[in-house]
Amino acid sequence: MDKEILEQYAQQYRRALLEDIIPFWLEHSIDPEGGFNTCLLADGQVYDRDKFIWLQARQCWTFAMLYNRLESKQEWLDIALHGAEFLLTHGIDEHGAWYFSLAPDGKPLIQAYNIFSDCFACMAFAQLYFATDQLKYREIALQTFQQILQRRDNPKGKYNKGIGATRPLKNFALPMILCNLSLELEPLLEKDQVDRTIDHCITEVMTYFYQEESGLILENVLADGTLSDSFEGRLLNPGHAIEAMWFIMDLGKKRKDEPLIQAAAKRALKMLEWGWDKEFGGIFYFMDRKGYPTQQLEWDQKLWWVHLETLVALLKAYELTGESSYWTWFERVHQYSWTHFPDKDHGEWFGYLNRKGEILLSLKGGKWKGCFHVPRGLWQCWQALERMRT
Repeated sequence: MDKEILEQYAQQYRRALLEDIIPFWLEHSIDPEGGFNTCLLADGQVYDRDKFIWLQARQCWTFAMLYNRLESKQEWLDIALHGAEFLLTHGIDEHGAWYFSLAPDGKPLIQAYNIFSDCFACMAFAQLYFATDQLKYREIALQTFQQILQRRDNPKGKYNKGIGATRPLKNFALPMILCNLSLELEPLLEKDQVDRTIDHCITEVMTYFYQEESGLILENVLADGTLSDSFEGRLLNPGHAIEAMWFIMDLGKKRKDEPLIQAAAKRALKMLEWGWDKEFGGIFYFMDRKGYPTQQLEWDQKLWWVHLETLVALLKAYELTGESSYWTWFERVHQYSWTHFPDKDHGEWFGYLNRKGEILLSLKGGKWKGCFHVPRGLWQCWQALERMRT
């Protein structure tokens, strides 16, 4: 690939991260009373002050990560510490689990009914330890990680609504996140534990949830890895699968495992080809592996995070394999994403488009969208482009 083209793309992603996305969140999301406001209108106006733990932790991680990996700017560390103080004061229940959401004053609203608040809190406090060397952050990260491992076979615990013995489904989300989390925490863990966790994650992600016949990655399978012909068992989430494949590529790179890298890259491309809307462009949110209607009424929406994670996966695939098909698809997804999601008037990216690519919700943040996928995706793309350029 021509280095001038790589440089142009690299500068586009760098500028968007440092001159648009980060300034937007710095200006609009910091709550002087504690934590971050994530429910923001298009212009950054706060429309709700409830605090969602996984978004609080994600924003804390974002600024600590940039401090550690890009530039030791005190402002970035101060923002991360601001979020951490709120999390430590209000975010944990009496059993050490992280709530799902809090009222503006920090009082708990929703119980710790799933494990994902814990996963992102773990990531945040690990990055804060790397930034500050404060042992309390290390202890919180490790304690939370051990609790995640203990709950991994039943992440929702007593909040699980299903009758597991009838249809014992395993979900893709947790082993996928653990692929990334194990690398995030690697400097804090014993080598044997890192290796065991990574081995387990690779087996689950690349074996149990992969249907060899179709080449698709499933969102739910039965406990033994076989198919379930049900709404949940037929469900595909292309964005989830593609995001997981760049986690796997990172693990393959770490282990110098070329076959693993090749397999992850090919599976990411297969999911992209399957999920691409051939009529209007963009990637569907949910699909059914048999082509039946989904339970999810938002199935045909085009979401910000799906496209950003796909851009990351395609650049990593091209960087690690050199195969031109990944670059061709990168340019296609890049063109769609940069045409439809960025807000030229107020900054940041819109999150939710309808099938035709029109803005469905004008918000910049809410219960599910915060300061995470856009900055992380832009950072990952920028770094991959820089590595290829030099």
